[in-house]
Amino acid sequence: MHAQILPLTDDPLIIAGRPYRSRLLTGTGKYRDLDETRRATEAAGAEIVTVAIRRTNIGQDPDQPNLLDVLPPAHYTILPNTAGCYTAEDAVRTCRLARELLDGHRLVKLEVLGDPKTLFPDVVQTLKAAEQLVADDFQVMVYTSDDPILAKRLEEIGCVAVMPLAAPIGSGLGIQNRYNLLEIVENAKVPVLVDAGVGTASDASIAMELGCDGVLMNTAIAGARDPVLMAHAMKLAVEAGRAAFRAGRIPRKRHASASSPSEGTIQCDRP
Repeated sequence: MHAQILPLTDDPLIIAGRPYRSRLLTGTGKYRDLDETRRATEAAGAEIVTVAIRRTNIGQDPDQPNLLDVLPPAHYTILPNTAGCYTAEDAVRTCRLARELLDGHRLVKLEVLGDPKTLFPDVVQTLKAAEQLVADDFQVMVYTSDDPILAKRLEEIGCVAVMPLAAPIGSGLGIQNRYNLLEIVENAKVPVLVDAGVGTASDASIAMELGCDGVLMNTAIAGARDPVLMAHAMKLAVEAGRAAFRAGRIPRKRHASASSPSEGTIQCDRP
């Protein structure tokens, strides 16, 4: 069987030693209600869903709707994230809260922001938090800038996945520096997932064609006119981009190269 048509089960995404069929990870914020969250997540085919512990009820408030009622941990890998944290201390504290709420859950998404306008990561605080969390036996998937040196440093600390931004969070600008992403991908020994900045399906496909192992998105789906349909489009885009990467694109050339070459063709004499 040709590599490009292997079933998804034969090309899994491995995160912290666990295989996943889907390479599309989705967020759970910004939807109109929990039912739309559920339907969009199902349409995306996501198996890992990220949850902002400081903004989403997963049991902290028994009087409010619980996200885990529509996205049960028995069916999804819940990925607690530290969205809204601006210091290493807050991020570490949030991860420890998530571990308590989720019965010892170790897999977390670390993000430490630098300022509320750009939502760029504070790389100094991110490094500090990553070191503390890894030492505390967390499995850390880390949101970071597209700096290849920093990505390698986070891998060396022990993060199980590196998640560089494509563009600012929620901007929808798409991949702004594909060469930095290529450098990160080519030198990484852990999964590289684009996180932040995706706007539409073609952005997700490009990320996968570059060799990224997956894509995480929220606003691009939740903010669409039809979130459920966009989630389906993103699922197809990630799968297509992965297949194209494995198939290997043709080299770019300045001039034409005919699909049907003239050599060996039958010559027709004109009357």
